[in-house]
Amino acid sequence: MFSPFFKSICFSMIAMLVLSSGGVSAQDQLKVLLIDGQNNHNWKQTSPILINILEKSGRFSVDRATSPGKGKDMTRFSPDFSKYDVIVSNYNGDLWAEKMRKNFVTYVKSGGGFVCVHAANNSFPQWPEYNQMIGLGGWGGRSEKSGPYVRFRKGEMVLDKTPGRGGSHGARHEFVVESFDADHPIMKGLPKKWLHTADELYDRLRGPARNLNVIATAYSDSKTRGSGEVEPILMVLEYGKGRIFHTTLGHDVTALDCIGFQTTLQRGTEWAATEKVTLNDVPANFPDAAKSSSRSSK
Repeated sequence: MFSPFFKSICFSMIAMLVLSSGGVSAQDQLKVLLIDGQNNHNWKQTSPILINILEKSGRFSVDRATSPGKGKDMTRFSPDFSKYDVIVSNYNGDLWAEKMRKNFVTYVKSGGGFVCVHAANNSFPQWPEYNQMIGLGGWGGRSEKSGPYVRFRKGEMVLDKTPGRGGSHGARHEFVVESFDADHPIMKGLPKKWLHTADELYDRLRGPARNLNVIATAYSDSKTRGSGEVEPILMVLEYGKGRIFHTTLGHDVTALDCIGFQTTLQRGTEWAATEKVTLNDVPANFPDAAKSSSRSSK
């Protein structure tokens, strides 16, 4: 039998090892709610992967709220946002009920975090507050009435009010993501350019673009039926006291397996929740400008 003194010493040493190894205790984990249930993409396949990407970092504990199916009664679907540090949307479908919309606006305005993933920026063209939160969106009848395009001229971001559709993409392909704000906590320490796995490169997005900070871009080549413009790919915004991370990446499993996507999703989710990034280690196999790099998160 070990003496109480010896046990105390052992427990203290274990605690020190946990702290020094960067371990995150359960009470220090950020609480995440992922919303899905409708999408023109395969949310049943991608939602579990998004959850795994977040939880494998050790920084997050993720719950999931799945809406009724398309055309079903949405009035009883109203998660309690107040329980969470950050909401992640993998949702693109029917408009949420009025109560849920009001609660979501209050949550973000009061300092809650929000992460918009890929087709979640197609959602709710008729909901002004949501479009202010995401900054830019596509499809759903969006046009110049929805807001300007974001363009890049001589290294500067400019707002282009030229009439035209809102939202398109060319053929799925690998493309280079380039830091536009390399000092932002989400991008800090990452290669300035890295090759993303095959994905839809969203272009011609439109929206209010208020309080919008583009932190990464990609060139949408006309050879792949793209816009021929440099397009915003990763964005951060403020809405009231809340913070939003908007990633246009993440069409399917291939896209989600990109180590660049996984790293920026983890960092972006932490930033949206806390305004800080402690997940600042760069994976040894992070992609570079010439070669993409994947890791299964199933």
